[in-house]
Amino acid sequence: MRSETSNDLKRAKQEWEENTVKPVLERFPERREQFETISGIPLDRAYTPADVEADGSTELAEVYLDDLGFPGEYPFTRGVQPTMYQGRFWTMRQYAGYATAEESNARYKYLLEQGQTGLSVAFDLPTQIGYDADDPLAEGEVGKVGVSISSLDDMRALFDGIPLDKVSTSMTINAPAAILLAMYIAVGKGRGVDPRQLRGTVQNDILKEYVARGTYIFPPRPSMRLVTDLFRYCAAEVPKWNTISISGYHIREAGSTAVQEVAFTLANGIAYVQAAIGAGLDVDTFAPRLSFFFNAHNDFLEEIAKFRAARRLWARVMRERFGAQNPSSWRLRFHTQTGGCTLTAQQPEINVVRVTLQALAAVLGGTQSLHTNSRDEALWLPTEESVRIALRTQQIIAHELGVANTVDPLAGSYVVEYLTGEVERRAQEYIERIDAMGGALSAIEQGYIQQEIADAAYRYQREVETGDRIVVGVNEYTAGEERVEMKRLVVDPAIEERQRARLAALRARRDGERASAALACIEAATRAPDEPLMGLFIAAVEAGCTLGEICGVLRQVWGEYRPRVSIQGI
Repeated sequence: MRSETSNDLKRAKQEWEENTVKPVLERFPERREQFETISGIPLDRAYTPADVEADGSTELAEVYLDDLGFPGEYPFTRGVQPTMYQGRFWTMRQYAGYATAEESNARYKYLLEQGQTGLSVAFDLPTQIGYDADDPLAEGEVGKVGVSISSLDDMRALFDGIPLDKVSTSMTINAPAAILLAMYIAVGKGRGVDPRQLRGTVQNDILKEYVARGTYIFPPRPSMRLVTDLFRYCAAEVPKWNTISISGYHIREAGSTAVQEVAFTLANGIAYVQAAIGAGLDVDTFAPRLSFFFNAHNDFLEEIAKFRAARRLWARVMRERFGAQNPSSWRLRFHTQTGGCTLTAQQPEINVVRVTLQALAAVLGGTQSLHTNSRDEALWLPTEESVRIALRTQQIIAHELGVANTVDPLAGSYVVEYLTGEVERRAQEYIERIDAMGGALSAIEQGYIQQEIADAAYRYQREVETGDRIVVGVNEYTAGEERVEMKRLVVDPAIEERQRARLAALRARRDGERASAALACIEAATRAPDEPLMGLFIAAVEAGCTLGEICGVLRQVWGEYRPRVSIQGI
């Protein structure tokens, strides 16, 4: 009976195409011969339950429990909590940081006063690649694209007056992630805050640095040791901390499609899980604290489907591939940031519209945390006014639209379920190819993932340049437009000298013997393949050792990464 109903639907759709659509097309041709998503998934004119069948013979209702289920239950397609935003809104976490720790601290307090519910720290480039502010290689970059943090003194100033036991903090830091987390833990300890009370996330996702972002320091394999060492330490000592934010955001910013974003992110996630198990950790001791970070791009329906597909695919990977028993190990929890690469310097005020729709897609897709970009970020660091508008965008979605009043409101939409299935299927095909190459680490070393991203970025840019893809204000609707005058945030170049002076004062007053001994312990442990490092990092920063000094020891032992593969198009 059900198969007959499915066939009836297919016949009815064919009749609709012939009798209703065809006569209209003869008079009003469609805008293009074939419509598709940014990922190249073809889109039909309309969808019925027969279009979202699992195997061509089973109706959607029959596979509901296997593929969709209920919110908060495996495979979590519809959300990781049973009540989602009915119980609590997503964390509104605006990414911020610039100049000195004191200036960034003032911005954090401003955002908290405006209703932000979590902090997100942006570090400057020297910090991200393990150099102190007084290093010659840091010249001209101190405090420019994030806050300058070289020592425990800086970290104390960054969080001055902010209750670490009550706020959730995310830190976008990767190669030296363990050292920055050590500073954060040390600040808490200095205030009498038990590390078990600390909540937040450290990005700690080094693999995507090699393919999409470039702020790596050490070669991949010792870098993986730092990742798993942090997993082990936090499982025992900082159990509420999310030990990694496996990032598809930067993969998408580098030019990938939505399908590639899911596939390469989850492939990296698989590599981290395998590395941790290989280091002797039980999967259910660390997997519940894994988190993810995705981009919210422009293709509204595909983006919603992407988030749902990623949840379902990861749940199956963790339960079926790794045999995780704890349901918390199956849940893909993720932060979202609206698409920075979609923002335009032309007509920057309309970026508010782009960000609003991208944020709505993230909410409809079930995000746990959200950053909304500011309208002026294609031009410079955002001003307080721009940041406030971006935060108000989230608050309007939360309080005024009604979309948070029910869980997964677009479930059952035939096109959304079709796209969810297609994104999952195509991402799984990528993962299988990466598995055949020996996993994500090997695929990165062979340049495969980098080339796939470069090819996708090239196709997208060609579409924009030929006019096949319209970007409002860039290749269409530009005539007569003038740049809107906007207030600009300027970082005082004098902060670099102040940071140098602060470091000089630190080195003059610290116990030099204690600092040297702490660095010697790190060097000895680094040369022994199985020695834990996180505890030594905490001891070192408490002894006054700087980020650059600790990374210098690691550089001396492990060396620095230099890409060995020349990638065409990059």
